[in-house]
Amino acid sequence: MKNLFKLLIFILPLVVFTGCSGDDHITAIPSSQTSKSYVISSLYDNNVNGVAKFIKNDDNSTTVELKLTGISTGSPHPASINYNTAAEGGLIAVTLNPVNDNTGFSTTTFTALDNGTPITYDEFLSFDGYIDVLLSALEPDSILAQGDIGQNELTGLTKTYNLGEKDVPGMSGIVTFSQRENGEALAVIQVTNATNGNMHPAHIHNNTAVEGGAIALTFNPVDGDTGISATNVAALDNDVAFLYIDVIDFDGYINVHESEVNLATIVAQGDIGQNELSGVSTSYVLNEVDLSGISGTVTFYGRNNGEALAVILLQETPVDGIHPAYIYSNDIDTSGSIIFTFNPVDGNTGVSQTNVSALDDNAVFGYDDVLGVNGHIKVHLNNTLTTIIAQGNIGANN
Repeated sequence: MKNLFKLLIFILPLVVFTGCSGDDHITAIPSSQTSKSYVISSLYDNNVNGVAKFIKNDDNSTTVELKLTGISTGSPHPASINYNTAAEGGLIAVTLNPVNDNTGFSTTTFTALDNGTPITYDEFLSFDGYIDVLLSALEPDSILAQGDIGQNELTGLTKTYNLGEKDVPGMSGIVTFSQRENGEALAVIQVTNATNGNMHPAHIHNNTAVEGGAIALTFNPVDGDTGISATNVAALDNDVAFLYIDVIDFDGYINVHESEVNLATIVAQGDIGQNELSGVSTSYVLNEVDLSGISGTVTFYGRNNGEALAVILLQETPVDGIHPAYIYSNDIDTSGSIIFTFNPVDGNTGVSQTNVSALDDNAVFGYDDVLGVNGHIKVHLNNTLTTIIAQGNIGANN
C-alpha cells in the first residue's frame, strides 16, 4: 500500500504567544502541575514521530512543548495550533515557536489566541483544532507532522471495511472510521495501486453496492500519489448529522472512482454499516441441465442486518448472454412457482450479484430464511424460460 498512512492525533490547549524557552527535551512536570501529552506523527514518513505536551501553569498560562524525532535538518520547522480538524484544515489559532531542526524541540507559553482572545488550559481540552508542523517557512504546503486535539481527539474506537477490486485489476483498499471525542469520525481511505498524478473521487452511497443508490456523503478524493484520503465525518451532504455511531448502522456502501471525468469506472467498492458481511455463508451447487458444460454455484453471504448477498457463479456461459435466475418453490423434481428474482447472470462474466431481503411478494426473506426455504434455483438461457442452463436445490431441499 502506497506510503503507509499513520494516523495521529494530538490534543493541545491554544493561546497566544507570550514567552518561550529553549531546551532539547520534554520538561519534567512537577506533581503539582497538570499536563497532557499527545502523539505527533507524519502523514507519509514513518520515521517522523513525536509528542506534544500541554502544561497547565500556576499563573493560568499554558505551555506547549513539542518534541519530534526523525526530522530533516537545515531549517527550523514552523508550528501552530489551527482551527478545525487536520482533515478539514483551518486558519492558525496560535502561532507556536518553530521546532528546532537539530534538537526537534519547541516550547511556547501563552494565555491567549493570536487574535487576543484569552484561553485557558482547560478550554484547550475541548478546543476544535489540530497541531500543524511544516517542513519549512518556504514550503507552507509541505506538512511535516499533524495531530488533532481537544474535541477532535480520537477515542481509540475504530471500524474498518474492505474496499474490493471492481473495474480496474489490482486496485483495492480499506476505509477506517475512527471515533472522535465529540462523536464525529475521521475517515481514512487507503487504496493500493492508485494512479500517480490522479485524484480519485470517493463517496458513500445509499443501499448496498449490488442495489446501487444516490450519493449520501462525499469524501475528500484519494490522492493518486499517496493512495490516501482523509475526511472529517460530521454530516451527510444534505447536512443531516452523521456521526461515528451512525456509520456503524448505515445502509450504504462506498465507491472510489477512477477520476472526476470518469465516474463510471469504479476502482474499489465495499458495503459498510449494516450491509457489512457478517462472515457466515452457505453455498449450493447448480448443476448442468439443458446445455452441456454450464454449471456453477450460488453462495449466500450473511449481512450484519440479517439480509444476504447472493452471488451466482457459472462456467462456460454464452458470451453476451443475459440469463434470468430465480428461486422456485419446492425441489427440482416438483414443479413450483417463482418466489424470488435474482439479478440476471451476465454471460460475459458468468456472475450475478443480488441483495436478498424479501421475496417477490415482499415477505421478509433474509439469510436465515434462505437456509430453511423449501425451494430450488433455476438459471435460464433467456427470457422465454424454456431452456434451463443450471439448477440446484437450496435450503431445506439441499
